[in-house]
Amino acid sequence: MSVRILLIIATLAIISVVIFVGRNLYLRSLRLRRRLQMSDIFTNITHELLTPLTVISASVDKLRDEAPQHGRDYDLMQLNIQRMVRLLQQILETSKSEAGQLKLLVARGDVMRYIRETAECLEPLLVHKRQHFTISCYPESMMGWIDTDKLDKIIYNLLSNAAKYSHEDGEVSLKVHTNSTFDHIRIEVSDTGDGIPPEKMKHLFQRFHDGEYRKHKTIGTGLGLYLTRDLVYLHHGSIQCQSEVGKGTTFTVTLPINKEAFKADELDESRTTDFNIPQNAIIDIQALRPDVNEDDEPQDHADDDVYRLLVVEDNVELLMLMQQLLKSTYHVYVAKNGREALNIIHQKALDLIISDVMMPEMDGYELTKIIKDDPNYNHLPIILLTAKTQEEDEQQALLLGADEYLTKPFRLSDLKLRIENIIENRKRVQSEYHQESAEEARRIIVAPKSPDEEFLSRALACVYAHLDDDAYDREALAADMGASSSTIYNKLRSITGLNVSGFIRDIRLKEAQRLAQSDPTYRVSDLAYKVGFRDPRYFSTCFKKQFGMQPKEYMEKLTQEKTER
Repeated sequence: MSVRILLIIATLAIISVVIFVGRNLYLRSLRLRRRLQMSDIFTNITHELLTPLTVISASVDKLRDEAPQHGRDYDLMQLNIQRMVRLLQQILETSKSEAGQLKLLVARGDVMRYIRETAECLEPLLVHKRQHFTISCYPESMMGWIDTDKLDKIIYNLLSNAAKYSHEDGEVSLKVHTNSTFDHIRIEVSDTGDGIPPEKMKHLFQRFHDGEYRKHKTIGTGLGLYLTRDLVYLHHGSIQCQSEVGKGTTFTVTLPINKEAFKADELDESRTTDFNIPQNAIIDIQALRPDVNEDDEPQDHADDDVYRLLVVEDNVELLMLMQQLLKSTYHVYVAKNGREALNIIHQKALDLIISDVMMPEMDGYELTKIIKDDPNYNHLPIILLTAKTQEEDEQQALLLGADEYLTKPFRLSDLKLRIENIIENRKRVQSEYHQESAEEARRIIVAPKSPDEEFLSRALACVYAHLDDDAYDREALAADMGASSSTIYNKLRSITGLNVSGFIRDIRLKEAQRLAQSDPTYRVSDLAYKVGFRDPRYFSTCFKKQFGMQPKEYMEKLTQEKTER
């Protein structure tokens, strides 16, 4: 009886195990089938996307022929088309790798020279980030067998990765050397970035690995290193990574280059490959840059009707696009991070700042806080652009003093509308100032209500204290205010719409109007000298321009009105 029970129990156990294992195998095969189906769908969609991109690229070339004056716009379009093509091709390569469809086809040529030429195509990417880039090949020239298409992608992914995770003014190097038997090459790509934490190393070559893109304020698909490893293995090579937090990272790729290392169907002996010409895998890395900030505006001689904007954005393509959109209406300066922006703010007369939030070196929040805490620049309106959509992020921006908060993705027309609204509000305030009489200006001196009115109060008091001094000018006012002449210019232009000379002249003329109203019997020359004009004729010209009539006519009109009353 006990034996029978044991047999039944054993049989049930075996059946349970079979069912359990069978179910897991079924679910696993189902997941694999679904994954392959999704991979096929993804591959088909990627192929379909490449066709319209080709059409768009051809259309851009056609437009370039028909209207060549928009060259920078076409460059920007082609740059992003090529970037999308490269990303789609990388997705296709990954799908092929997972399906075991990637094929190796090596040809013979000068391996060292080809690697150098290919790496040099990426130099604009590193120069743009102000990184010091060095290439070292030993020997300088050596024949061997490689698949140029696969090697392009390996070099591109490793160098672009190094550029992403290195700081400005950091160092990136590519070293290539051979072994003693000249049948392998060793490629080392090193950077002086933050390094990779030990807990991240074991996941480094996994698909969709995070890579701490957000921490480094960059972007990525999580496919680059995953695909690189597969391409290296396909080339019968090996890849290793050594990294130290705070010091940098080195990727080492070892590849065979002798003919015997490859199978017969991996050799292409009929095709002659020019290894001096890099392939198209890295065509999207061009030295496209925003227009240089023009240094052509002396402070008080600039056109005060043209508003000056500073756009701060670390994405070069978006920076260029905003610059192109706005420069037809405004004078546009550009910066790629908060530190660059501060240098421009200290040197240029600006009216408004548009800044991204997430940037290297100094982000938009920190830039906003520094500007709003500085009495010399806190008058500057700031529009913040960000991908952060949480309500608390907007509250933080507004608490720091930002005037507008625009979430990405945004329409450039919406940005332009916000700029126009801020400028219209400023014009309204300036118009109110121009309509103020001398008595109202004096009330501001006595009881200022805001930081701008506090500044204006001090400036008014200084000018009134030297009203009859015809030598009192911009430099004298700046000295009395304890600020630089450029700071005085920027603040006064923001609040009143006038440059410093125009502000002083406006006060003198309003005071002359007040004196004339109190005593219409003044002689014109006495009135001019009393408010700091050394030339009565110039005084009369300025008075008529501001009030619509000569001072003599104005006083005669006042006398007549007084007589009639």
